[in-house]
Amino acid sequence: MSLNDNLNKTKPVPNHTKSGARTLLASLILSSPGPLVVGIGLFLGKSSTQLADFIRRTAELLAILLSYIIYRVTHKEETFDPARKLRLERLVSRSVGIAMCVSGLAMLLVALLFPSGEKGNVIPGLIIAILGVITNTWFFFRYRKLDRAHANAILASQSGLYRAKSLVDTCVMISLLVVAIAPASPAAYYFDIIGSVIVSLYLVVTGIGILRGKGRITTSMTS
Repeated sequence: MSLNDNLNKTKPVPNHTKSGARTLLASLILSSPGPLVVGIGLFLGKSSTQLADFIRRTAELLAILLSYIIYRVTHKEETFDPARKLRLERLVSRSVGIAMCVSGLAMLLVALLFPSGEKGNVIPGLIIAILGVITNTWFFFRYRKLDRAHANAILASQSGLYRAKSLVDTCVMISLLVVAIAPASPAAYYFDIIGSVIVSLYLVVTGIGILRGKGRITTSMTS
């Protein structure tokens, strides 16, 4: 074995790869409590928006987990097989896209066919939504910066995901705020239904976008 071979094997991981992995890990850690807290809120309240939000956050957490695992696997070494990397990224994209579409359709049926009556306590969900707007907006700009510096399909998908997450959290926040202020009013009822429909449409549109976004993945084989 030559000296060059040894040097190649011990070549340090590029800084942008470390930054991407750290950002994905931070996303995973900060997203983990969301489904749990919103799930607890479902036992305290009966908001269809919270139910839709719980399923959305669970699907997103799985998407971030898969993205983190695949990113780490495909960046362990500089000579990782490009064809295998492409297959792994497509597998993740298809799985996430299908999961989000199914979740969105299920939540649309819940919102339209099983509207809830008394809303109960929606404060836990409201707090998570407010924190989500702040955190997700920061992650959107962070992923966009990393992807622009070193184009990568996984980072690009996370940028799009967090952009949509911040917008949807804003809708959820407004809906739950109205419910919290005036739970028995007609406005609360309609805002709750509208919030659920928006979340559902977001899941479907994002899922379709992921399924159709194979072109970007193909161009990132060498990133």
